[in-house]
Amino acid sequence: MLMALLMALVIGVFWYMGGESYGLVGVVLGLLMNFGLFWFSDRIILSMTGAKEVDKMQFPQLHAIVERLAFKAQIPKPKVYVVENSSLNAFATGRSPSHAAVVVYSGLLKQMSEQEVESVLGHELSHVKNRDTLISTLAAVIAGSLSYFMYAFMFGGRSRDDRNPLGLVVVVLAPLAAMLIRLAISRSREYAADEGGAKLSNPLALASALEKIETSVERHPWRDGNPSTAHLYIINPFTGDGLFSLFSTHPPVKERIRRLRSMH
Repeated sequence: MLMALLMALVIGVFWYMGGESYGLVGVVLGLLMNFGLFWFSDRIILSMTGAKEVDKMQFPQLHAIVERLAFKAQIPKPKVYVVENSSLNAFATGRSPSHAAVVVYSGLLKQMSEQEVESVLGHELSHVKNRDTLISTLAAVIAGSLSYFMYAFMFGGRSRDDRNPLGLVVVVLAPLAAMLIRLAISRSREYAADEGGAKLSNPLALASALEKIETSVERHPWRDGNPSTAHLYIINPFTGDGLFSLFSTHPPVKERIRRLRSMH
């Protein structure tokens, strides 16, 4: 569905900017983009976040945790990446369990206990096992594309005097559509990954890790970066107050913690 949506958007943008002849270009480009997204979306996300693959010599303890959890989850061991950043966060990406990667921020490794790190990675490997990673990664890239297309509608067109009023509607709805995509795939999947991560590690350790990450995000919310990737992380690093909190890509952390503690 997501890939069909992207196809329709690409065709629509090109048709709006140049008519039927451009629409054919949109078909070709849409097919190429979908092919590239399926095979390379994980690399796009890894590049966007500055993640670097690390080996056992560099992070032996981290590799040991991932290997142990992958064995418990009965999935192939994902590749391991680290982002040199003081933030407390992590995410997983990849098109399938056999082509997956887990990404950990160095701040999380430095400021959490081994059991808390294991519980966070258990959450991420649950996403891998549940095959959430392809959908989440596609949604991140497509949400970013929607924002780009919004500008194409705003500044493109066949002529200033031949603008379709539909263009203004798309300018307004494109960011909303991007947000709805992220919301639709995130909340229920986060609860399922919490439950899976708790079973792979420890529910109280995961609850403690979520508390620490939430506190860190509240004190130091991300001002840079691409918000279209927010749903990839275990907790949204781009916080919002008031009305914006209604459109969070994640379920309330307090509810997640309550559920985890009730599992103990």
